[in-house]
Amino acid sequence: MPESKEGCRAQFLLFYLPHICFNVSFTDRIDGIIALRKRGLKMKKQSLNGRWMLIQDGSSEKLEANVPGDVYGDLLRAERIADPYYRDNENSLQWIGETGWTYSREFGMSEGFLSQDRIFLRCEGLDTLATITLNGRILAQTDNMFRQWAFDVKDTLVKGSNRIEIHFDSAAVYSQEKMAERRLPQWDQPMGNAYIRKEPCNFGWDWGPCLVTAGIWRDIGLVAYTTARLDDIHILQQHRKEVVVLKIDATVEATQASKLSARATVRYKGDVVSVEKTIKGSNVRLPLTIEDPELWWPNGMGKQPLYTVKIELFDEHGSRLDLQTRRIGLRTLRLDRHKDRWGESFQFKVNGVPFFAKGANWIPADAVLSHMTRDRYKQLIADCAASNMNMLRIWGGGIYEDDAFYQFCDEKGICVWQDFVFACAAYPTFDPAFLKNVRAEAEDNVRRLRHHPCIALWCGNNEMEAGLVGDAWSDTQMSWKDYKKLFDKLLPDVVERLDPQTDYWPSSPHTPVGDRMKSYLPGSGDAHLWGVWHGQRPFEWFRTCRHRFNSEFGFQSFPEPKTVRTYTTATDRNVTTHVMEHHQRSGIGNTTIMRYMLDWFRLPTDFDMTLWLSQILQGMAIKYACEHWRRSMPRGMGTLYWQLNDCWPVASWASIDSLGRWKALHYMAKAFYAPILVSGLEDNEKGTVEIHVTSDLMASRKGQMSWVLTDVQGKIIDQGGKGVDIAPRKSRRIDTLRLKKTIEEKGVRDLMLWIDLTVGGKSVSTNFVTFARPKHLELQSPGITTRVGKLKNGSYKVSLSTKKPALWTWLELDNADAQFSDNFVHLRPGSAVDIIAHPTDTLSLKDFRANLSVSSLIDTYR
Repeated sequence: MPESKEGCRAQFLLFYLPHICFNVSFTDRIDGIIALRKRGLKMKKQSLNGRWMLIQDGSSEKLEANVPGDVYGDLLRAERIADPYYRDNENSLQWIGETGWTYSREFGMSEGFLSQDRIFLRCEGLDTLATITLNGRILAQTDNMFRQWAFDVKDTLVKGSNRIEIHFDSAAVYSQEKMAERRLPQWDQPMGNAYIRKEPCNFGWDWGPCLVTAGIWRDIGLVAYTTARLDDIHILQQHRKEVVVLKIDATVEATQASKLSARATVRYKGDVVSVEKTIKGSNVRLPLTIEDPELWWPNGMGKQPLYTVKIELFDEHGSRLDLQTRRIGLRTLRLDRHKDRWGESFQFKVNGVPFFAKGANWIPADAVLSHMTRDRYKQLIADCAASNMNMLRIWGGGIYEDDAFYQFCDEKGICVWQDFVFACAAYPTFDPAFLKNVRAEAEDNVRRLRHHPCIALWCGNNEMEAGLVGDAWSDTQMSWKDYKKLFDKLLPDVVERLDPQTDYWPSSPHTPVGDRMKSYLPGSGDAHLWGVWHGQRPFEWFRTCRHRFNSEFGFQSFPEPKTVRTYTTATDRNVTTHVMEHHQRSGIGNTTIMRYMLDWFRLPTDFDMTLWLSQILQGMAIKYACEHWRRSMPRGMGTLYWQLNDCWPVASWASIDSLGRWKALHYMAKAFYAPILVSGLEDNEKGTVEIHVTSDLMASRKGQMSWVLTDVQGKIIDQGGKGVDIAPRKSRRIDTLRLKKTIEEKGVRDLMLWIDLTVGGKSVSTNFVTFARPKHLELQSPGITTRVGKLKNGSYKVSLSTKKPALWTWLELDNADAQFSDNFVHLRPGSAVDIIAHPTDTLSLKDFRANLSVSSLIDTYR
């Protein structure tokens, strides 16, 4: 916010972050108002969220609009457009992004609010090319969806009724015009959206629709204060033995000379855990010591205790002028790179402890951003934790996520690799105005997010070094000179200045040793490995990869039948129809799924079974990769598969579909990301199976490994086992089974190996190995028996047993939804499996049994 001529800016006690009191609780605001003094007024806020009017350029028809929101959300709510996710309706809705839109509303203004020294309009997010008019006066024009905007409006407001209008020009038209002036190289993008600071995938991607929108997508309101306010808060941590010292810096903006004071308080579970300190004056840093600190740990490594830091600003009379709070976790979290016998490490260390990153890549969870709710964020992050993940990469073609996303990651111990929003395109870094705009964007978002304990890394961009940069500008590349301006200079400078305790990485993938254009070298850096899928290599190819950190790799599947029915008619339900191909944005998509499917499985008998089998296929592909890389630790120290979630119902790489339903992959991830993993590595030529145990636990354990070799009818051929000392944060081969003679006698098509690892008498990991591809196994009718019992919490226990082996056995509810404790499990005769089902709606025992369906691999082709 520009400084007035008469105002003065006092540097004070805390570092930099313009949250400007939007996180002050209702109670704190009321307390401040009660404590009013004539020249010591509590900061006031007047929200402009809520009901606005929306009108399309060239139209006289006004619609009710919700703010925060966007045009698509408003048109859908008013029933003026068809569902863009249904069939190919998307195609007929492109006009929405090709026209301008105006939001308007009136609001009242009191004399008391107007009497404040300074009043500004605070816009947390405008998407994107906005012209703001207040009472007939143009305040500003904005051009960045990701920035926070503040404009002095004290002299423009009037007592009583005021009118605000925000007009949005078409981002699609603007982008096309800019590309006509000078084309920028790009991948996967139908328009020249690199010229505009707007969500790139809003223009379409290889998993998402093109639904170019506009709107006031985050909070908007008026903020007023007299004397002074807290402008920014920055909390740095120093960790010593059994002590954490917080160094809290603040920026105070003052409207007049005054003797100010501040107080900081740290609470944990409601109790004050550090001595409150009051310091008078300005240009002061406030240190607070927390003794016997409870440290924050990633999921699976410990707990996630969160402390609340409250900073208060007072005038010379002791009246509170302002208050800000931050919820923090006490931890160190750094990217560790050091020379080792394989090259240079790439691993994250929390509280000095290296850990294996297990997780996925995150995209915007809805193509219509206004559809996202706190509950949806909460569920998706809970789903990550439930599948034993500890990291998400926020991919650079989406958005800087809502505060709620990071809050839930803090609570669940999900570390965040945060890309800046640059992906798969060259950017106009030759333009000083563009760089200035981006600097402000980066500063806003680093300040907004840096206090979250989940933030693990800032990354410059997605995949630009993987082919979009060269010696000079061309039709396919930008120059290194212009690339470095942004990704080697501007962004790392912002991170170093505003968040020096978090590391910066220029691009993903990136090779820091040797030729950085060779971004898939295995000796250092992170890698995007697409030999499987785009390269059409077999799943076994993953086992040849020796990379240090695998930040992208994936395989597609279809959503389950219930999800597909939400966007198709009966005549659409064949994977080769127009509608099914419309809901597949990878050019090689459905053909590639089916080609791999026939490599591994028998041809399914119908459409629904094709969908289910594609999910089993996807889970198998990622299981091959993740188990291999976990076995390779500490050489490899991370797997983030592409991708966690969807933004609309579509065939994609996601493990959770757009309606929140877990695919087979997500259930399998729960197993291959388990804290302790037992896995088998078969070699048919040698006739061996190596058995490996991998542990991410912080302490050693004693376990018992057992194995059973059966034929396809479940008859036991051989079995064995041994005690295992499970070392913390290590992976090692614990046994090698030599089965060459048995393989020669029985043949690879008639053998199955079942592996189990128990700790304290409880099974912690199971696995399954075949010596032939499943399509060549002569499976028998399994004869699955199901017993159902109702639990006190409304959930159900489903006990499964079988007469013959049943592979990838899955439960579903025909006319209801449920989340299962496990699914797509292998059943062996004589070994029952219990699954807890949590229906989303209350079901009687009778209704649950009537809806329950149990299927296995043989049902896909029988």
